Formats: sequence, C-alpha cells, structure tokens
Amino acid sequence: MTHVVVVGGGIAGLSAAYELTGGAGGPTPATPSVTLVEAADLGGKLRSATVGGRTVDVGPDGFLARRPEAVALVGELGAASALAPVGATGAWVLARGRLRRLPAGLALGVPTRLRASEAIGMLGVRGALRASVDLFAPQPARRSPLPDRAIGPLVADKLGRRVVDVLVDPLVGGIHAGRVRDLSAAAVFPPLLDAGQGRGSLMRALKPTSAGGADGPAFVTLLDGVGSLPGMVAAVLDARGVVCTTGHCVLAVRRGAAGAQRWIVESAAGSLGADAVVLATPAAATASLLAPHDGDGAAMLRAIDAASVVVVTLRYRTEEVTLPEEGTGVLIPAGTNGPDGAYLATAATFLDRKWPHLARDGETLLRVSAGRIDDARPDELDDAAIAARAHDELAALLGASGSPLEVLVTRWPHAFPQYRVNHLVRVEGIEAAAASLGGLAVAGAAYRGVGIPACIASGRAAARAVRSWLTQS
Repeated sequence: MTHVVVVGGGIAGLSAAYELTGGAGGPTPATPSVTLVEAADLGGKLRSATVGGRTVDVGPDGFLARRPEAVALVGELGAASALAPVGATGAWVLARGRLRRLPAGLALGVPTRLRASEAIGMLGVRGALRASVDLFAPQPARRSPLPDRAIGPLVADKLGRRVVDVLVDPLVGGIHAGRVRDLSAAAVFPPLLDAGQGRGSLMRALKPTSAGGADGPAFVTLLDGVGSLPGMVAAVLDARGVVCTTGHCVLAVRRGAAGAQRWIVESAAGSLGADAVVLATPAAATASLLAPHDGDGAAMLRAIDAASVVVVTLRYRTEEVTLPEEGTGVLIPAGTNGPDGAYLATAATFLDRKWPHLARDGETLLRVSAGRIDDARPDELDDAAIAARAHDELAALLGASGSPLEVLVTRWPHAFPQYRVNHLVRVEGIEAAAASLGGLAVAGAAYRGVGIPACIASGRAAARAVRSWLTQS
C-alpha cells in the first residue's frame, strides 16, 4: 500500500486527506494509507468558542453557498441538516460622517446601478457625478489590456476614486485584510479585469443578466459553528484509518534513499516515509520546506506576504446597543476618523441578526474585526486595550453604552495571504515547481481563494494530483 503524508491540518489539509481516502465514495483497495501532521490543533482558522452559553465562531463565521464545494462537503459528511442560512441581508458603510445603507446590486463593492440620492449620500456630489459618467459616457481603458491589474486603479479609472475608497476597498480589502490598490483583479475578481479593460460601461458589464444561479441564501453557516466542520471531517478520517498527529511541526521534507519511498517527512515526532506529500501549510512554511528542492518555487512562495487580524466578540444587553433597522453589519473605510484617531475596526458584524440561531432574549452579540496588511496597530495593543478600543468604537458607531457583559479577543497572526498583481502567475509557477519534483502538491488559502469553499477545492485538487501521479508512476 502506498503512503501519503499531508502536512497541515486546516480545512485544506483535511479536505486533501478526505479526498485521498476516497472522498464521498470512501476507500477502495487502491486507496493509499494517509498520515496527517499538524503543528497545532486541527482546523486552522476554523475555530469556535463559547460566548454567553452559545457556540460562536472566532474565525470565519460562514461561507458562500453559491460556490458548491463547502456545501457539497457538508452533504457528503451527512450533515446537510446542520446548515443554517444567513438571517438578514444588506449592510452599512460609514461614509461622510454617518452610517449609510450599501446600495443594492453591488458586484464585490462595484456598483452596477446608481440611485442619485444613495450615490450623493455616500460619495458626495462630485463623487456621484464622476461615477455616473460611466453610464452614459464610459471612460475607455487608458492602456492596452494586461494579463492582470490592481483592482483599485482599475475601478478608479472607470468610476472615480471615491467609489474605490467608500465601497470597493472596505468590502474587497476587508475580505482579504488588504488594500485594493495592490490586490490582483485576475485572482480576486476576474470579470472585473475583463470589464475594466474594455471601452464600455463597467457598471453595465458587471450587472447580472439574469437570476440564474441566484436562488437560495448567499451565505450559510453550521448550527454548531463553522468551527465544527474540521471535527466532522476528522471523524470520517479516523473511521478510514487516517492517523492525525497534532502538536508536531514538520521540520523538513527530504528525498528518500534510492530504492526506498520517495520522500521523508521529518517532525518532532520522528520521521515518516511517504510515496507522496501534500503541503497544506501557509506560504512561508511551505517555502521553507520546498527551498532545498526548488529555490525558484520557494522564492515565489516568499513573495506571498500575509496580514494579521484581530477578532473581538462582545456580548451586550440589548437595551445598551442601537442597531440599524436591518442589515448584517457595518463596513468602515480605511482612514475614517473615530473617537480616538482613525478607526481601528474595519468592520462590525451583528452576529445574532446575521445568524438567528445565536439570538437570545435581552442580549446582542457583536463582532469587531481589525487589522490590515498596512495597519499593524492591533499588534501593538494587548487584549485589554483591544477590547476597550472595540467598545469605544462601537459606542461611536452604534451608541453602545455601559460595559459589555463579555468580551473575547482572538488574534490571527499572518493569517490572510495577499493576492497581489500577477498572483496567479506566481501560483502557476509554485504548482509547477511542486509537480516537477514528483509526488508533491500544494494546497491552502495562499493560492486560488481565501474562502472556505476555495480552500476545500484546493485540498481536494492537490489530492487528485497526487493520486494521479501515484497511478502513473
């Protein structure tokens, strides 16, 4: 029986191990034995905690339902009944001194239609006029089409700087904990790259042409939290005989001796022989493991830097917080002045409105996110200072008074890989470098999507690549 080692126990690594052992169909006589090695605990950024007697995610709190990989995996695990749809729609943005409702029809922050009153309120008269030009006299591209462009300048050329600062950067930059002046359109939003480099209207080009594929909720979660998903996968892996070793960092991956297994995976727990290896680790860790075998691939991995973020979960008495009448949260543009200089928070989420199963009479759950690639202020504050700052900013945003009943601070250092311009070129080079070594593949958030469905897809694709190589060899 062949043996595959998966390095990394986040959702990408767990998905790789699941696919290696047969996926939905389960093991067959040709299924390799699998060992998974994780430096910390299984699950990576998918983690839950107890706040006010209920399970609350302190990492991702939901995932796209219209991208199929996560929903499909939950169904394969027999847990489809645990899926819970988002309980509210819409959101707000802090613009020109007060909360303003995000307009309908946004395509990743890019408006596809403009109502004059909404546009003037958010963008001001000059910003609204500049954006509206796109509908009747669109600006042609300033240069010949390129394989990739930064999202911010691409949108600014068509719709003006205010649309970028007030809508696109808070939404897209917030998702990636980055800035759209650097983020790759080809990697993050391919339709924008095509539409933004043409002569026609950007808004019209991005406007949905039909309701096809738009049925059902856009986002879902799990009743026991997204943090319960790794445990579901791990239970199946255990039943399939997969050995999951936690608390041991992999120190090196080296070539096996001639006539022996192709790879040796060395960790604090000892050495493992492997016919193939999946590296489902962050880019920096993968670079260190790949460097002895392919310096170019390691250099491309080191070029993928990562942002640190902090998540603060707060529980209030309902009467002490005044939420807008609808919506799931508030976006805060970078550089917006708050009670103590520029806001630390990038977003505030109304957790028990977004996910109704979290609601309790007399209480309100809020979540504050802070930190971006160019904002290291959260790293300079201890947990108590972060909690106090989050409360002060919620007081300014939502009139939060009194003191929170409970506060939980969760730090995610170097957790959000940055997809800078030409990111996909680097990814193709990294994947090719790994494949050229034979029996090696990479997976995770650093490559083709930071969301949970994308990470699941990445892990399963790496597993299929490894199994194909084992079959051919």
